[in-house]
Amino acid sequence: MPSLTSVSAIKLITYSEELVDGKPLYASSNSFPVKALNREPAGYAFHSAALNLHGCAEEPTDSEGDDKKVGDDKEKEYVPSFNSYSNKGKKKSGTQHQDHYALLGLSNLRYLATEDQIRKSYREAALKHHPDKLASLLLTEETEEAKEAKKEEIESRFKAIQKAYEVLMDPMKRRIFDSTDEFDDEVPTDCAPQDFFKVFGPAFKRNARWSVNQRIPDLGDDNTKLKDVDKFYNFWYAFKSWREFPDEEEHDLEQADSREERRWMEKENAKTTAKARKKEHARIRTLVDNAYRKDPRIVKRKEEEKAEKQQKKDAKLMAKKKLEEEAAIAAAEEKRRKDEEEKRAVESAQQQKKAKEKEKKLIRKERNRLRILSAPLVAQRLLDISQEDIENLCMTLNIEQLQNLCDKMGNQQGLELAKVIKDGRE
Repeated sequence: MPSLTSVSAIKLITYSEELVDGKPLYASSNSFPVKALNREPAGYAFHSAALNLHGCAEEPTDSEGDDKKVGDDKEKEYVPSFNSYSNKGKKKSGTQHQDHYALLGLSNLRYLATEDQIRKSYREAALKHHPDKLASLLLTEETEEAKEAKKEEIESRFKAIQKAYEVLMDPMKRRIFDSTDEFDDEVPTDCAPQDFFKVFGPAFKRNARWSVNQRIPDLGDDNTKLKDVDKFYNFWYAFKSWREFPDEEEHDLEQADSREERRWMEKENAKTTAKARKKEHARIRTLVDNAYRKDPRIVKRKEEEKAEKQQKKDAKLMAKKKLEEEAAIAAAEEKRRKDEEEKRAVESAQQQKKAKEKEKKLIRKERNRLRILSAPLVAQRLLDISQEDIENLCMTLNIEQLQNLCDKMGNQQGLELAKVIKDGRE
């Protein structure tokens, strides 16, 4: 910090541990402003600017530690330059626009400056650079031409300050001016996984200034919950920008010679503006797409989802394979069962056939036996029976009856045989 022995009356803005709405108050140098709820940033660079603004200069020391004054005791004014901030992209009519923020001493805040800060800075700048306040400077000039030039310069600066206040206090004019302010449109394309937040974090913060909705979710870090990550990307995929593109308008409406020509100019300007907005939308979309593709949290979730999907697919294939194997086993078992049933059916048919053939042979044998045993009775006419009756018995009696009848006839003689035949008929 510069020596404050000669400026003890000046109260510099310092760091504070105060909590605002439950959040700590952060501060930084004016080279990288931080929005902090109606607070101005503090730091070495800001203090130096504050000293210059109050007409105080730093007193450097030589190598031996002795203080040496540089310059005279004349008050050193802090006068913002018209071109103290870059006018990149400002090409309207080939002229260079004035830097309204620099004129009001708000270069460190720019679009972050609040209306209260703009009013305060305007009052200070207007009071300091009012022509009546600086009339004494005209006396230092030697010639009338020099006095006239100095007067014109003072009046021009004062008018520029008034114009700056008028523009910055008008929401639409300020939006147009902020849109033409210098801005880094670069979109990161690739980075290492460990550098993702360092590369894409500043890019999103930089482009957040154009958001219509200022409740912007944070990119977070590796420990951010996935629902918050999705909320972040949903916000940016539905991003709405308030950015204007006045420099894309090729025609100056003030130069129109008629109402018809003015309408034509408006239509042409609207076309070029629409193209610029479409290009801006594509730029933001590219930023979000690149980040979404490289986000390690999204990559990890996709890998997990892919692994889970593959696991389900493998399980489904295994289940299908198991069902196919079980079906094949069941089909083989059914085929074996049918083959065995067919085999048993064939064997049973063969056995039945053999049994029938055996039964036929046996019944033929018993019929012949009956004929032989009954032949003497028929020939001797011992009983009123004919050979035809014997044949009827052979055809009507079953095997058991024939066997029983023949067995009884084989153990009888004479008349008793006839009685046996009669009993058999009955």
